[in-house]
Amino acid sequence: MRRLLMTIVTGSVLLLGAAPAAPPDAPVSFIKADELKALLDRGTGADIIDVRTWDAYVEMHIKDSRSVPLRAIETRAAEITRTGLVVLY
Repeated sequence: MRRLLMTIVTGSVLLLGAAPAAPPDAPVSFIKADELKALLDRGTGADIIDVRTWDAYVEMHIKDSRSVPLRAIETRAAEITRTGLVVLY
């Protein structure tokens, strides 16, 4: 029982001492699917990135989107535009 209590206390201290995630470098906002569709229908260019697994992408994805699984975003960041609209889903 004492060992369990020490484990819980130690885990709590580690979690409470963890640093919060840093804010993103660029402004982040959320967009609804119908808002994105309206922008695309008006000719607005967008880099649309599907961050789900490859299997989920193959099963169904937004037309003209590309697959960059979430775990690969950091290593493939250079492929993502820094000046235009980027949509991750």
